[in-house]
Amino acid sequence: MATAAKPQQAPAPRSHRFDPTTLREYDIRGLVGETLDEPDAYAIGRGFATIVRRGGGSKVAVGYDGRASSPRFETALCRGLNDAGVDVVRIGMGPTPMLYYAVSELGCAGGVMITGSHNPPAYNGFKMALASGPFYGADIRGLGEMAAAGDWETGTGAASQVDIMDRYVDRLLQGFDGASFTIAWDCGNGVAGPVVERLVKKLPGTHYVLFAEVDGNFPNHHPDPTEEKNLADLKAAVAEHGCDFGVAFDGDADRLGAIDGKGRVVWGDQLLGILAEPVLKALPGATIIADVKASQALFDRIAALGGKPLMWKTGHSLIKAKMKETGSPLAGEMSGHIFFAHDYYGYDDGIYAAVRLIRAVSSLGGSLTELKDAMPVMINTPELRFQSSEDRKFAVVAEVLARLKTEGAKVDETDGARVTRADGWWLLRASNTQDVLVARVEARDAAALERLQAELYAALDASGVKPVLAGH
Repeated sequence: MATAAKPQQAPAPRSHRFDPTTLREYDIRGLVGETLDEPDAYAIGRGFATIVRRGGGSKVAVGYDGRASSPRFETALCRGLNDAGVDVVRIGMGPTPMLYYAVSELGCAGGVMITGSHNPPAYNGFKMALASGPFYGADIRGLGEMAAAGDWETGTGAASQVDIMDRYVDRLLQGFDGASFTIAWDCGNGVAGPVVERLVKKLPGTHYVLFAEVDGNFPNHHPDPTEEKNLADLKAAVAEHGCDFGVAFDGDADRLGAIDGKGRVVWGDQLLGILAEPVLKALPGATIIADVKASQALFDRIAALGGKPLMWKTGHSLIKAKMKETGSPLAGEMSGHIFFAHDYYGYDDGIYAAVRLIRAVSSLGGSLTELKDAMPVMINTPELRFQSSEDRKFAVVAEVLARLKTEGAKVDETDGARVTRADGWWLLRASNTQDVLVARVEARDAAALERLQAELYAALDASGVKPVLAGH
């Protein structure tokens, strides 16, 4: 009797060309079925595994978020990793920081997280990290060049499955010394949900968990805690239950948002100011890093606490690299990426940052609302974005800088142009990931804010950029 032939797997491709729009500064990301699909996932696996092998590594951890396309992308990615001779440790669905934890805990040479982060449901992407440090910029461009040239290793790697979530939750709670609070947790239907549900069972106090069911369509609200409109449900829960405060996460849980007991947003730089105080008590004089979009009030606060404030470029990979270079124990961005190297691994973990916030509030008097009350009142714009082509955006910043230098203005060039005046500052920088210029203005009163914003708009106009917000 004849036996049925086994289905033949398609031969492995010899090379691959990515859609150039997907190769971004910090990750590979695109529109599923249009600019990003399974052949791209396979090629990412082959290329990343090749880099790992040539660096002397042999094992890579892989995780994915809750988007509909993530499981099939994970299958293709793992096949690519195996075909380049690298062993894969599959940790399943969970937060990006859980993937970073697995890389450290399981002794992997690197990790790949399949996630669209806070992008709309139709998008997906790949974040990569090496055990030796971040993977971004030239690394990502190089991976694209390797794929186009077919410069890949070949081999036969193995695959194993590890359920690491309980160990991750236990690690989040290591050293916990926080008080008992009533807290609302908005998981936004992202992959924070299952972790937070396990976490709150081990925390003291009363906890209300919102939207813990993972759903890549994000049916309740978009998972981006930096936009205040996405915090409406959290504010309602805090008010209804009389919570001490509330926390929220983005789609892959590497960013944190928070509100106090009165429903006021505690912004990323304000959170960093709170989190810095216990760290500086433990490590007097330490360097605390914040990105160029952070309030001057934060840098002043770090200095007042005896720390060394360091303003650095926006971008989670850039911040991580600067932390390693300076030995900084804590860093953060306005976007809610908060990085703890103090008693942790130095990567951005929104859930761990929430646990450290509980601990910090406990040690600083027990009221996030009172901490918010005590902050200096500064008036600032949200992030302003202006359309500018890829070939003009950096040139515009250079032109603005040249004019400012001619007039003798006080300018910080760490990442674009941050102009300090007597009563405030404004920032103009080119986005690393989109064809836009990004700006922010902060002042001590409304009149100064209006004047500084007019100064920014005039600077844009002088370089031919219409002061019309992108998307408006």
